[in-house]
Amino acid sequence: MRRNSALGVAVSCLAVLGAAAGQASSVADPGPPDHVVIVVMENKRYDAVIGHSRTPYITGLAARGANFTAAYGETHPSQPNYLALFSGSTQGVTDNHCGHTFTGVPNLARQLLDAGRTFAGYSEDLPSVGWTGCADGVYVRRHNPWVNFDNVPASANRPLRDLPADYRLLPTVSFVIPGLCHDMHDCPKSDADAWLRAMLDGYIGWAERHNSLLVLTFDEDNRTDGNHIPTVVLGGHVAAGDRPERIDHYSILRTIQQWYGLPPLGESAGRAPLQLR
Repeated sequence: MRRNSALGVAVSCLAVLGAAAGQASSVADPGPPDHVVIVVMENKRYDAVIGHSRTPYITGLAARGANFTAAYGETHPSQPNYLALFSGSTQGVTDNHCGHTFTGVPNLARQLLDAGRTFAGYSEDLPSVGWTGCADGVYVRRHNPWVNFDNVPASANRPLRDLPADYRLLPTVSFVIPGLCHDMHDCPKSDADAWLRAMLDGYIGWAERHNSLLVLTFDEDNRTDGNHIPTVVLGGHVAAGDRPERIDHYSILRTIQQWYGLPPLGESAGRAPLQLR
């Protein structure tokens, strides 16, 4: 009787431990994010943003999320870095000229759509859905890579005003591209910092509760620090803290591809996904 009683206790304990392990496993692997919003800013080195007195909001985000202290752009000037993040390649572009077009070239948007997911890019001051012009107001095409790919629907190229206020309606993956003032290109970085707070703070708080993410990165530095840029990821299931591993735009692309079961494109195949937990 005593042996049977002891055996029963042991079995019960193992069952409890097994259930706890199952719960831990469930917490550790929530599956792919429901939504990812990627914001790309402009031309600032890491220490000109993270920890700087004029960018208190972004500095606070770095403390609140995964802060990649060794993130780098691929090259200069701006445009090739956007292409790298979106398609796994700079596509041979070495300039900021308007009008590059790529026929049938694989890219993140096309991958997501083919996999039954959704995609949109939201650009500040884009005059209308699908507009392919070079510039208008603070909008410039060189910061909008998806417009260059003929296999991305025009409907995915949207003004920022179309960003859903109900975050449940967001695409699976979306880009938010500020204009030339709010991306730190032409205006004081304190203006951009305040704009980010007003524009995205609500989404970040929602994402932390709804298995969704924000990726905040920069295209390049100002050519003074080896292309060392800020990159921060926040949201559901992201453990706060500095991440010292070297990453780049291809690493971000590879991470998104892994989440949604997409094959790596170009240079992203040689990158490890970001460690967020």
